[in-house]
Amino acid sequence: MKQPSSVLRSFTAFVCILGFVNASFGAEPSGVTAAEALHRLELGNARFVSGHVTSMTPEEIDASRAKVAQSQHPFAIIVGCADSRVGPEVIFDQKVGDIFVVRSAGEVVDPVGIGSIEYAVAHLGSPLIVVLGHERCGAVAAAVAGAKEPGHIAAVLKAIEPAVRETKGEPGDPVHNAVVAQALNVASQLQNSEPILKEAIQSGKLAIVAALYNLDTGKVSLLSAAAR
Repeated sequence: MKQPSSVLRSFTAFVCILGFVNASFGAEPSGVTAAEALHRLELGNARFVSGHVTSMTPEEIDASRAKVAQSQHPFAIIVGCADSRVGPEVIFDQKVGDIFVVRSAGEVVDPVGIGSIEYAVAHLGSPLIVVLGHERCGAVAAAVAGAKEPGHIAAVLKAIEPAVRETKGEPGDPVHNAVVAQALNVASQLQNSEPILKEAIQSGKLAIVAALYNLDTGKVSLLSAAAR
């Protein structure tokens, strides 16, 4: 696995890489390509970081709600951690109905979570999935520490253990390293999920990337491509 310091990429650079996604997918319900979707997220996160959010002004709330009351056409799917500090609609400065969000501790995905993602791809036409990890993730930190948790919390930590094993002994902060690996692993898991997601990627209708949210700055940075 690449060292975390070497896998960080800027959103702008990655927009170019995503140009491979078939532009004809713009005719689908979401109305945008993966590259366009990623650029929208980039711009929204830049607004959030600068403190100039614009997505939901008082004048737009009623109109935004009415627009999506009968149907939804999210332009991107965010698979993120359930952490209260990492709300995708907020950190990407998006309106109601703009993004389809699936969240769990450590962005772990099970069959139900994958089914939700598949629905957004197959029925809503979303062309982009962003797997969003974040710094100082409590679930990842617990897995790194080998914590023994009661109930179903143990299942979350078990799902993160592969990322912990992969990064054990690497230089740098072990929690950061495992956070990066976990986001990449989930993105890779989704890339290889059959039949819906894998077929959508192969047909040029879907792209999947992993990203990292910085709790201190509010900035989202892309990681290296998920396939490794």
